Amino acid sequence: MHDIDWNDLRCVLALARGHSFAAAGRALGTDATTVGRRLRILEQRLGTELFLRDADGMMLPTPIGEITVARAEAIETEVAALSGALDAADPMALGKVRLTAAPSLINRLLIPAMPRLLAEHSGLQVELIGDARNFNLTRREADMALRLARPADMANGRVVARRIATLDYAVYVAIAQAKQAEGLPWIVYEDAMLHLPHARWISAQAEKSGRFSSLVVNDAESLLQAAAAGLGRSLLPKILAEKADGLCRVDSGDRNPPVREIWLLVHAELRHLVRIRAVSDWLDAVFRRQHLEQ
Repeated sequence: MHDIDWNDLRCVLALARGHSFAAAGRALGTDATTVGRRLRILEQRLGTELFLRDADGMMLPTPIGEITVARAEAIETEVAALSGALDAADPMALGKVRLTAAPSLINRLLIPAMPRLLAEHSGLQVELIGDARNFNLTRREADMALRLARPADMANGRVVARRIATLDYAVYVAIAQAKQAEGLPWIVYEDAMLHLPHARWISAQAEKSGRFSSLVVNDAESLLQAAAAGLGRSLLPKILAEKADGLCRVDSGDRNPPVREIWLLVHAELRHLVRIRAVSDWLDAVFRRQHLEQ
């Protein structure tokens, strides 16, 4: 029992979070066979099964497995705290930072600004994860995250969040269609996105005018490309649309487009690390520069 390997526990955590050997292997940078082998070794040492496959094929923890997962998460937190304390003691320590954000922010805002950050910090490695989902920082799925709303997952002080910018919106059309903008159909988001204020705003304008584009999308980049292609008008973030080729901002009339907040989330135990501070300062500068240029 005392010979439990931390790498076996890492497999347990990855399996609990990914619900399959393949997903756990991808998270750990290994293969499904290795994850399965480590799980069997740990189960033999503990003398009990930790996971069972349900009717849908998902690997779910048994009651003993749930206890093991909880203890493994506690160990993971302590290991991260130790690593953070050692890094914080070294003023020159850099390394890898995993940052997640909406794909449109990454592709049109962060990547163009990335050369300056990497030139100033040669020992820094940044993983940009473009995903609309809210990655769980407390489970170390990411070190930092940009979100377009005040976060709800700040329980127990394990995540530190601050507002770093506001996201202003305006109506855009293809340059060639600027003069007939009022007669253009609205390009809207799919219904599953209507919980978002900007998606509701576009839908409301389309309902009022009775003009709907034949195209429906589910992310800002698709919306931007559709407007630039002349498929209609839509609401876009100014920081993304102002520098996009082929777009023209038009008057929104008496309508009041929404304003959203951009929040930066950092795992509480990492916030003092040199690499985290470097990326945080860079993000502040990126959004400050974009705000001045709007």
